[in-house]
Amino acid sequence: MTDRKSELAANLALVEERIAAACAAAGRAREEVTLIVVTKTYPASDVRILHELGVRHVAENRDQDAAPKAAACADLDLTWHFVGQLQTNKVRSVVGYADVVQSVDRLKLISSLSAAAEKEEREIGCLLQVALDAESGERATAAASHRTGSRSWPRPWTPRPDCGSTD
Repeated sequence: MTDRKSELAANLALVEERIAAACAAAGRAREEVTLIVVTKTYPASDVRILHELGVRHVAENRDQDAAPKAAACADLDLTWHFVGQLQTNKVRSVVGYADVVQSVDRLKLISSLSAAAEKEEREIGCLLQVALDAESGERATAAASHRTGSRSWPRPWTPRPDCGSTD
């Protein structure tokens, strides 16, 4: 085993131990929790090693880093997550590789993701960020509009229960 692979394996084992302990404390099965490894600032070679070690979910928060890394690892069985703030001008690129976009916080972003995913004939999982306080501006308005039906979500949009939707 290479030094880097040994280092990653040791760190991964520590994380797995913490997850197992948290699951046990919460009375949950380990299989109910998905480990998503955020690989920002680390090269595609590390993603390949992590895949060898059993990791199947990886995440990035910068499209300019994620797109080439995902392309370099396209032959691997990975689920790619985009985490953090996503600008609408990056949506087309992100839809090209991401399986899940987290922190979707604006109706405009939902519309852009939906249009790009439809054009690429891809299904993208989205985790919606909902602020329930009045000070959050558009985010609170988007949440309230969805709840009251006063504004419709763009089509096609179907909530996926496997992504944690509880509405």
